[in-house]
Amino acid sequence: MTTSYANPYTVAADAAPSDRAAFMRSTYLHLGLAILAFIGVEWFLLQQPWVPALVEKMLGFGWLIVLGVFMVVSFIADRLARSETSRGVQYAGLGLFIIAEAFIFLPLLYFAAIKSGDGSLLFVKAGTTTAFIFAGLTATAFVTKKDFSFLRSFLMIGGFIALGIIVVSIIFGFSLGTIFAGAMAIFASVAILYSTSNIIHHYRTDQSVSAALSLFSSVALLFYYILQIFMSRD
Repeated sequence: MTTSYANPYTVAADAAPSDRAAFMRSTYLHLGLAILAFIGVEWFLLQQPWVPALVEKMLGFGWLIVLGVFMVVSFIADRLARSETSRGVQYAGLGLFIIAEAFIFLPLLYFAAIKSGDGSLLFVKAGTTTAFIFAGLTATAFVTKKDFSFLRSFLMIGGFIALGIIVVSIIFGFSLGTIFAGAMAIFASVAILYSTSNIIHHYRTDQSVSAALSLFSSVALLFYYILQIFMSRD
């Protein structure tokens, strides 16, 4: 005689309206907290006296090591955030990813601060632009209710191409420029649309932490390249 147990958590799209609303609120609350935590970690790092030496080591071929470590840490963080072991493990994954993002952003924010004095105005402009684009893409996904999961192939192929271009630029020492930054901003926008669609259609109601990590990753990527565009203009 066998006994089967049903998973108490369902895909958000098929859940009761109250459960679906709670999942959405939890996801975007975690996203907001992740952004605040990222700002706090980044602010702390930029105050440290050893940052200039670290940034210098991260440049050039050191950036290849940084990218490699970031990819490994990101994979681990995503697996932890998707864990069904406990909520604590999921938070550990999100926290690990936030710290990894803070270090990957460190050289860019360090030079942005030097370029514009304290960097506050530059950060505000890039942050505001990112927020408007994010809001528009989120509204598009929720209003149309279209499943954008077909974008997965584009993101995978585009991600490998972008990574290849970055690696080649490091090896041969040429600047990628504003056109590449603009293309990556478009890529990040597609990633936000894809992640938002997955939150609506495919994530389970117990996966708000993992959903927030996915969104945070896309928003951070968009902000990274929007900031590069503003730096080149200013």
